[in-house]
Amino acid sequence: MHRPQQALVALAAISLTAFPLAGCGAKGGSAQADGSGPGTLKVVATTTPVADFVRNIGKGRVDLLQLIKPNASPHEYEPTPAHLQAIGQAKVLFENGAGLEEEWLDKPVQAAGFSGRTVDTSKHVTLRQGEDEETGKPADDPHIWHNPRNAKIMCRNIEQALIKADPDHKADYHANFTAYADRLDALDKDIARKIGSLPRENRKLVTNHDAFGYYIDRYHLTYVGAVIPDFSDQAELSGKQIDSLVQKIKAQKVKAVFGESSLPPKTAKAIARQAGVKVIAGDGSLYGDSLGPKGSAGDTYLKSERFNTKTIVDALK
Repeated sequence: MHRPQQALVALAAISLTAFPLAGCGAKGGSAQADGSGPGTLKVVATTTPVADFVRNIGKGRVDLLQLIKPNASPHEYEPTPAHLQAIGQAKVLFENGAGLEEEWLDKPVQAAGFSGRTVDTSKHVTLRQGEDEETGKPADDPHIWHNPRNAKIMCRNIEQALIKADPDHKADYHANFTAYADRLDALDKDIARKIGSLPRENRKLVTNHDAFGYYIDRYHLTYVGAVIPDFSDQAELSGKQIDSLVQKIKAQKVKAVFGESSLPPKTAKAIARQAGVKVIAGDGSLYGDSLGPKGSAGDTYLKSERFNTKTIVDALK
């Protein structure tokens, strides 16, 4: 979804000083400040995974605003006045890249008068290719973080950008990256071991939308289909496509359909019911496009990937 241009202009025209940054987490966006105060580096991150990476690499040194709130679709983002204020003041803007923000980020950045550096954290990641459902043209899969090896590349890009913006604290950023990279390596090995414990004939995945391609490729699962067969979560299945997916589930003896925390489970439940298999929905849903809210099983990247893996393995045993 996109806010009309005139609405953005109106937001930019508001006296933004009337909206203190500390209060901007309550309504439009899960702004989260880390290490705020004199001398800290003001940065903005677009998505929940990118923001979590920035927190881990920049801990104690960055004053961070996260644009997308937990369990929310990036495609539905609408800027608040406080967000425009924070974007305008930021020295660095971290984005996921791979096309995830291209339809909604430019307008708020322009309206905010941002003059800092934009960092595409997908740089050097090998992107998967798919097909745009609307245009039929090739499209990059933006869900790069679901492979911890890609997450490590993203964190390296963040580390280098923070060092460039704040060279006096190079040693801190490097130490934080090294420690977190070790945790990502451990996560990767743990997921591989757990998925590897499944019988090969059970390693088949049907999800709410096509968000787990990098995970599927890395851990050698079979992608059977998705309730929304698109990298975006805004598309819809036709009746014919639903029937086709149900038949695939039956023919390939798929054991479960997995819902996602940021998407309504209604269609996933209906497909699972027609196919005669269990559906993983509600609190047990996978974290696909977004991390979860504070206190949830998926409120950090590491926790969300562990939770997803446990959920998948438990359902497909």
